[in-house]
Amino acid sequence: MNEITLISVLSLGLLGTIAAIILYFVAQKFKVIEDPRIDIVADKLPGANCGGCGYAGCRALAEEIVRKESLDGISCPPGGNDVIQDIAAVLGLEAKEQDPTIAVIRCNGSHENAPPKAIYEGALTCAFAHSLFAGAGGCPQGCLGCGDCVVSCDFDAIYMDEKTGLPVVKDNCVSCGACVKACPRNIIEIRKRGKKDRRIFVSCINKEKGGVSRKNCKVACIGCGKCVKECKFEAIVFENNLAYIDYNKCTLCRKCPPVCPTGAIHELNFPPRKPRPETKTEPAQA
Repeated sequence: MNEITLISVLSLGLLGTIAAIILYFVAQKFKVIEDPRIDIVADKLPGANCGGCGYAGCRALAEEIVRKESLDGISCPPGGNDVIQDIAAVLGLEAKEQDPTIAVIRCNGSHENAPPKAIYEGALTCAFAHSLFAGAGGCPQGCLGCGDCVVSCDFDAIYMDEKTGLPVVKDNCVSCGACVKACPRNIIEIRKRGKKDRRIFVSCINKEKGGVSRKNCKVACIGCGKCVKECKFEAIVFENNLAYIDYNKCTLCRKCPPVCPTGAIHELNFPPRKPRPETKTEPAQA
């Protein structure tokens, strides 16, 4: 080995040693010591990574819980209250009981209620169809029926009804909100499941005036306001020609559905209404 080669080897070796020392001190300076509780919390979570909690996956949620050391405002839709209570027990925190929720389809513009007036032959996605036309039935806020919500669901909790052309949410819905984000018309809403799985809501989001909306769909909300007057609990608000039932105030008294002239208010999983007794009228005496 000549002198030049030896100097080159020694120089490179010295340079490598210096770089290694620098990298070591930099690593020590900026190293992040992760709280071991994050792994414990992450193991308690279902691992669905659905984003329903508002964070980018279960790991991100676990990191946030440990960072805050609080479960206020934290929810895990797929895991529900059981998962949150388990995490609370592990971390020694308190967790408030949360009402179970479910996705609700706020459109009843089926093939029968909103007969098709046009034929769509473009890409079969709601996002694309929404940018092109109002919809086969003519309602600019109604369901487009292409099934983007079905594709977005990782839990097989929603399907398209071939008869009605509308999506149907199944009982195994975890209310992750993926279908809500996928719908370009915003017809899907996360609402409380309600006592005994009973719910009352306005199944329409059309904000056009009553006459216009009724031409496109016979079960559209026409903004008559009768439900608002009927509700004694101030649970129904009326804005932009559309009624909306606040599920936090609704007592499920069932007084509003019968007064709706178009049947836009839906009541799910209630027992059948008892028929009203017929009132006998006595013949007038001569």
